[in-house]
Amino acid sequence: MMTKRKIAGIELAYTVTGEGRDVILMHGWGCTHETVLSVERAVLPGFKVFNLDLPGCGDSSEPQQVWGVEDYDTMLEQLVAAEGIQDPILIGHSNGGRVAIQYASHHPVHKLILIDSAGIVPRRSMKYYCKVYSYKAMKRVALTLLGKQRGEQWLDRYRKRAGSADYNASSPMMRAIMSKLVNTDLRPVMPSIGCPTLLIWGEDDTATPLADAQQMSQLIPDAGLVSFPSCGHYSFLDNPGQFTAVMRSFLDEDRKI
Repeated sequence: MMTKRKIAGIELAYTVTGEGRDVILMHGWGCTHETVLSVERAVLPGFKVFNLDLPGCGDSSEPQQVWGVEDYDTMLEQLVAAEGIQDPILIGHSNGGRVAIQYASHHPVHKLILIDSAGIVPRRSMKYYCKVYSYKAMKRVALTLLGKQRGEQWLDRYRKRAGSADYNASSPMMRAIMSKLVNTDLRPVMPSIGCPTLLIWGEDDTATPLADAQQMSQLIPDAGLVSFPSCGHYSFLDNPGQFTAVMRSFLDEDRKI
């Protein structure tokens, strides 16, 4: 059953399932709590799982301002206080992992599980920079020659041809938030994570490459990395059997019998 609370100025939607130690589960960008239901099932039984629709996804409303990772952190702080959660286990896939990293770096967390997690600024190719600077030049010319309304319409058509699928599927507000998040490097806060951390990765992940996981495993003091061959950014869907076995091995000592 879906619960909604006014948290950090948005309507935050989430489900609560099971009994035991609290687990907060956070999906990736452009997804919903349903995307990670198989992760929830891998955790249960013996835990109380809060499976979130992150802001602007599923049944949760969009922020009214451009949020950065600190705003997501505040949202999680307020949810923890509202639900009376103490020392949770955090599980985050992709962008959900980014939020989990930030929170775990300065709050009490029992354990942290990062699945194909974001958090390291992507390496930029010369093609990327040419694309960005060309777009900025075209934007200036389009707005000057076509006016604001027609210029924005032309730019929107250009973005649909050139932008990423996630970017194009987002609203203007969520696009701005995505841009801000992607360009935030969390490596400086990773050494402050004090809880046991499990990194689970697909070796063929192109969105958050295995090299990111290897950096995280070196920066987070008590971290271990498990990677699956022939799996991509959704390693929990590509290899559900091994994924469940690894998760349960890490969590079994905390399971309420």
